[in-house]
Order: sequence, then C-alpha cells, then structure tokens
Amino acid sequence: MLNIKKLKVKVEEKEILKGVDLEIKSGEVVALMGPNGSGKSSLANALIGNPKYEVTSGEILFEGKSILEMKPEERAKLGILMSFQYPLAIPGVTVRELLLTSLRGRGLTVSALDLKNQIAKEGEKLHIEPAMLNRSLNEGFSGGEKKKFEILQMRVLRPKLLVLDEVDSGLDIDALALIATNVKEMVEETRMSVLVITHYQRLLKYLEPDKVVILKTGEVVDEGGREIVDKLEVEGYKSYE
Repeated sequence: MLNIKKLKVKVEEKEILKGVDLEIKSGEVVALMGPNGSGKSSLANALIGNPKYEVTSGEILFEGKSILEMKPEERAKLGILMSFQYPLAIPGVTVRELLLTSLRGRGLTVSALDLKNQIAKEGEKLHIEPAMLNRSLNEGFSGGEKKKFEILQMRVLRPKLLVLDEVDSGLDIDALALIATNVKEMVEETRMSVLVITHYQRLLKYLEPDKVVILKTGEVVDEGGREIVDKLEVEGYKSYE
C-alpha cells in the first residue's frame, strides 16, 4: 500500500527527516512513536503533500506509484486521508457540504439527501448530537468533538490510507475508545491501512497495531511488534539514547 524509501525532508532549511524507511501493507495498522521533535508529524505532512515540507531525496510510493509530484488534493483523490491533531474550523461550511464537495470532486454521483441520511447514521455511531451536523465545521467545537468529526469524515470518505496525527490528544477515555472502535471497524470492513502517530500507549490498547516504529531525531531507531510498546512503558525513550 505505502512504501517510503530513504525519505529526507526539510522545513525552513532545517533537515527534519534524515532517510526514513517505512512500509505499510493493506489492512495494516502501524504505530509511529517517538519523543517530541523526532519528526513524526513532519513525516505525515510530507506524505499528504504539505508544501511547507520539502522532500530533498527519497521516495513515497502509494500502491506502487510515486506521489511526490502530486498536489495534496490529488493524493486525497487516490485515497489518502489525514486526521489532524488540531483540526481547523471552517466558518460557513457544514460537514455535509464539505463531504458532498469531496465526494463529487472524486467524480462520484452523490445525492445530497442520501449523503445527509448517511452522515446522520454515521454520526449516531460516534455519539454526535444531530444539531451539530448543521453547524459550521469545528467552529466552537471542543477538542473531542473535533476529533469525532474527523472520524465521521473517515467513515463517509472510506480512504485507503488513514493518517491519525495524535488523535488521542485532548480526549477522555470514553471518546478515545469510541474513536478507536470506529477506526478498527473500518479496517475490518474495507482493509483500510492506518498510520497512527501517538505519544501514548493507552491509544494502542484500543487500536492494537500490527507494527510499531520508533522515530528519533529524524531516523527510525526501532521497529517491531507490541513488545516495543511494553518496553516503552517501562523504560521510556531513554533506551534509544
């Protein structure tokens, strides 16, 4: 599904990623962990094509094709979706309008009424109050509400690859478990791949990863299974110094 090879990335002339290799297979959940400033969010932004993140060398292959020259909207049409740590408010635009535009932008024929009914049904699964679906997206929302709306978009858009950038920040245990359950369901239903970026082990108790990758100072320093998370609970990142 995704193959990142020897990726180097600069931000404002400072090299952040120093030759990262990462592979995610179809239907696989991969956890990307590391201390602050290790380059986790930089990797995610380079993946979605944020122009502030300059790829100086290496390759990003999605379903066997290079996406480095593609614009963010082109990558989105391929099926790459990112759930942001701090989702932006969009005054005057509801989630229905956003999703209708996104789906039609893919060339799909979508009934506005059918989409409204689908969003209402998906919103129930995320315990979203129906009245909130009529409000401007993320405007005046709490952190937990914003994250639920990010997952609502996932359920409707059904991406091939979901990037979760610290979705657990600002969430209580109930909201965290609810969001993780919805992501797991989508993986089981559609074979969606997931790159979950997190500092905290608690998310991975609900969304169990197939693989764990540790990033530090822009380089992969460890890779393996659940045992890496258990090691971090005991030793933290000091074992990688």
